[in-house]
Amino acid sequence: MDYDEIVATMNGDPTVRELLAAPIPARLAYLGRNGAPRAIPVSYLWNGAAFVFASPVAWAKVEALRLNPQVALTVDETTFPPRGFMARGTASIEIVQGVPEEYVEASRRIVGEELMPSWEAEVRGKIDEMALITITPTWLKVVDFDTRFPGPG
Repeated sequence: MDYDEIVATMNGDPTVRELLAAPIPARLAYLGRNGAPRAIPVSYLWNGAAFVFASPVAWAKVEALRLNPQVALTVDETTFPPRGFMARGTASIEIVQGVPEEYVEASRRIVGEELMPSWEAEVRGKIDEMALITITPTWLKVVDFDTRFPGPG
């Protein structure tokens, strides 16, 4: 699957669209600064062309992604049969002042509308700059265990 096919799938596949709207964090896999693998949850957005999330600049994952921008991520359900998508890609980092709107919107699905005003006020009061991280996908696999299974790859 080339980049254009990945984007078309991410933007048009019904299973992917449902997962993108669900209150599910992505699990981001990357190599830590010591070379050991890490997998962490992140609130993210799909902006129509790439995955986007943000992090405080001083957090370890930012430096690790600078050293090795190759990542993988997955978004999946815990129901049976599980549905999900797995992606691989390359991360790029932009340091921005304040709290980027992408971070707020990505967090909205996880935090929920009821807690969002207090969460946002607290975050904006504590953070002066963030790393806005964009992952351009290079590989994608959608799994629904109905018509699409994990298989090789």
